[in-house]
Formats: sequence, structure tokens, C-alpha cells
Amino acid sequence: MMLALAGCSILGDKPKSNNTIFAPEPAVQADPSWPKVDWQLVIAPPAAARFVDSLRIAVRPTPGEVQVYRDAQWARPPSDMLVDTVLRALEDSGRIGGVARQGMGVAGEYKLFFEVRRFESDYAGGPVPSATIEVSAKLLHVQQQKVAASRVFTQSTPAASTAVPDVARAFEQSLSKIGGEIAGWTLVSGEAYRRTLPPPAAP
Repeated sequence: MMLALAGCSILGDKPKSNNTIFAPEPAVQADPSWPKVDWQLVIAPPAAARFVDSLRIAVRPTPGEVQVYRDAQWARPPSDMLVDTVLRALEDSGRIGGVARQGMGVAGEYKLFFEVRRFESDYAGGPVPSATIEVSAKLLHVQQQKVAASRVFTQSTPAASTAVPDVARAFEQSLSKIGGEIAGWTLVSGEAYRRTLPPPAAP
């Protein structure tokens, strides 16, 4: 495996033009248990540390040490890949009245916030790394300005080998899993919170 030492300054460097570019295409199958809701959802721009949301593909060979794969990069930042996965999962499920990114002119009853904490290939003491994604999510009820639900999601998928293409495929699987978990949790949590609200006043 070819690694390049990556402190914060290196992680922030512009990737080389001759890098191999990886573009995971996660697919999420809707769970039959997901509720069908008639409210709309807006997904806010996610938060993430610069070194986490870099185009460089991060790898953690040992605890406390972060490097990047040489001559490889993501096509899009991890936060964009995560939002797209969740957005498509909800849209394709047909279980929600409407969902859109913030700024698209959609007035949602709920707003979903993300913080991407980890998006890295982690050896965790083993011979082969796992594609590890950790996301903190909060579901805000817009009118009440109250957090309806919050949860930390973690997915870790072992790669088939130490080769970067296999690591990228493992990330595709982790994105599919965590995207499905977040989509289902959003629907269930939003509907559960809605049932606690008082009925609308009569006209």
C-alpha cells in the first residue's frame, strides 16, 4: 500500500491532477417497515472538520495517526456523498411528502442536520482496513425550533484487500448502510415526534 504522510497541511493540499478519482455509487433499498409520511424535510449543509471532508482519501494505519492514500482522491467531498445518499434514499423510497437540500425553496416541517465525524479507512490493529463512517444527526422541528431526535450513526465495512479500489468499494457499502439507517431513522423519528404535537387549532 502506498501512503503519504498527512498532517493537516498535507490533507488540505489540492490533489494532483494525475490522481485516480473514485466516485462511489451507493444504493439504498427502502425498508418495508419505514412509515409513509406526508411532511416535508430539508437537509441542511453538513458540518465537518476540513481534514475529514477532504477530497484526499484518509487512512488510519495506527491509532492517533492519519495519512492519505497516494495518487487517489474522491470525486466529491465526503459530506456531499453522504447528503446525496440520504436524499436519494428518501426520494426513491416514496415514503415522504418531499425532501430537498436547504436553499431549494422547499419549506420543510423538519430540518436534518449532519456532522461528519469520521470518513476514513481504519486498520484498527488488523491486516486489512475497514471503511469507517461516523455521523452525528439531529432532526429539528422547524416551527417549534426543538430537536425532535438525535443520534450518532457508525458504519464500518472491511475492505476485500489493502488495495485502494477495494477500500473505495468498502466505502460504497458503508455509505449505503449508513444512508439507509439515517433515512429510516428520520422517517420514524419525525413521525413519532409529530404524534406528540397538539392537534392544529380549529379555524
